[in-house]
Amino acid sequence: QPPLVESGGGLVQPGGSLRLSCTGSGFNLANYNIGWFRQAPGKEREGVACISSGGGTTDYSDAAKGRFTISRDNAKNTIYLQMNSLKPDDTAVYSCAARFIRCPGIQTMAGTDWGVGTLVTVSS
Repeated sequence: QPPLVESGGGLVQPGGSLRLSCTGSGFNLANYNIGWFRQAPGKEREGVACISSGGGTTDYSDAAKGRFTISRDNAKNTIYLQMNSLKPDDTAVYSCAARFIRCPGIQTMAGTDWGVGTLVTVSS
């Protein structure tokens, strides 16, 4: 089983909302910075948002600013990505990553753990 498990993806109309969840499987996410990344068909993976281990620092890509919110509930060992005002360009596989994440910066380093991702499709 992968160390991180994402859920909450699906099909949504433009302008709609989704909340993605990322849960640690077998390790405590509270100790780590966490990032959300996405990869659209034919495109490179890009950082979307990150949150520091204590939750005091967050960072967003330009595409996500003002529409997406990252949060964490360490008691539930879960990270959330609330996505509002979704656009067709947001269609992608969204993955969370833990350990060796630079935040701010939304960058990964060697040794980062990944989930398998959840598909978000924004279409009418």
